[in-house]
Amino acid sequence: MRELTFEDVTVRFGSRRLGTVAVDGVNLVVPAGQVVGLVGESGSGKSTLARAAVGLAPLTAGRILLDGRPVQRDKLQMIFQDPYSALDPRMSIGDSIAEPMPRKMPGRRAEVARLLELVGLAADRAGARPDELSGGQRQRVALARALAGRPEVIVADEITSALDVSIQGAVLNVVKDLQRRMRLTMLFISHNLAVVRYVSDIVAVMRQGRIVEYGPVEQVLTDPRHEYTRELLEAVPRPGVPLGN
Repeated sequence: MRELTFEDVTVRFGSRRLGTVAVDGVNLVVPAGQVVGLVGESGSGKSTLARAAVGLAPLTAGRILLDGRPVQRDKLQMIFQDPYSALDPRMSIGDSIAEPMPRKMPGRRAEVARLLELVGLAADRAGARPDELSGGQRQRVALARALAGRPEVIVADEITSALDVSIQGAVLNVVKDLQRRMRLTMLFISHNLAVVRYVSDIVAVMRQGRIVEYGPVEQVLTDPRHEYTRELLEAVPRPGVPLGN
């Protein structure tokens, strides 16, 4: 388990004069063995920060550290939003999961079976192709593939937003159970406050590229200090309240 730290991280796209600042001087700590839920509206910079963590978006300024040292990208694994494009359609499920493993690692087939069962899929699904699986099953495979790389930190970017509501809960249960059993360090990104509350220990609220609130999830979501956090909470549909009221 490692602590992931963002220090004054800025990501700019385009030129200094005409470009767009997607992430603006972010300072954020993901403590070892805990889940930080990063929440904000579309365009707030959440996914860009996630991509910066794994090296897919170059930093304009700042640094990203694991236990105080420059991050090694192979120590982080990312699970992407779209389960339909995250897996190579030409590869079997087993081959996709085995790909991040060391090539000379003994018992790769047994490890694939173990990881499939860990995420709630039968070991005999290893021979299936992605197009034979549902979106929820594919996202479980993506989680198993991330674990196969034996990462220090997992970055999960809106991993349930593309799934039917009926299966979102099952995937979230898998994530929560794995985090509890393995004490994973995780940056969990979502626009859904109910999802963040369910899986996270700490919540960070992001607006226009900046972190505007950070703290224990129940504290922030029951007694928010920033107006933007209150606005997000007020926008959450409440049972029995008709849309538009």
